[in-house]
Amino acid sequence: MSKINRLIVIIAAMAFTLSSCNLNGKKTLYDFEAVAQDGNPIALETYKGKVVLIVNTASKCGFTPQYSQLQSLYDKFNSRGFEIIDFPCNQFGGQSPENDSETTKFCQLNYGTKFPQFKQIEVNGENEEPLYTWLKSEKGFQGFDKKHPSAAKLDERLSAQNPNYASDSDIKWNFTKFLIDQNGNVVARFEPTTDIVLIEEKIKELL
Repeated sequence: MSKINRLIVIIAAMAFTLSSCNLNGKKTLYDFEAVAQDGNPIALETYKGKVVLIVNTASKCGFTPQYSQLQSLYDKFNSRGFEIIDFPCNQFGGQSPENDSETTKFCQLNYGTKFPQFKQIEVNGENEEPLYTWLKSEKGFQGFDKKHPSAAKLDERLSAQNPNYASDSDIKWNFTKFLIDQNGNVVARFEPTTDIVLIEEKIKELL
């Protein structure tokens, strides 16, 4: 075999390996899809080149007013390439009991939300969305901000259910956020107790 043919074989093998890793590893946001409220799947590769904040939300939670903060971020940065992906979730205290259209109507009327809201999903457990399996594997739980007035209450509640709750990467409560860069990589995880100012600063850095 000539050197040229040998080189071609090596390059082909490398290309196959890289392709296999992408197919099996699902290492960026763009390998996933989400279901819109009309039931149609949306390929998240449509967010290529964008800075994206992914958040699991609820309409009856103490953190629900964060919708106003999220909309403020959207208003400030959407024109610069920032997007929010909102997934209602009813796994935490049953605090998102409405159907999808009712949830969206509630958020638009009470908080003026304009960013996309997808179908309700589960973020933990055997029925969790594959996107969230990946997100949690990329950025685990690092603790609540102890300065937040709800931090102690969350810790008490979660510890009563599982004394070792902090040792796994599961989503702990509503309004947990993941920040994705323009290449589809997870760069940060923010618990619901994280000050919105810190999130805004990180978004600015990426933009």
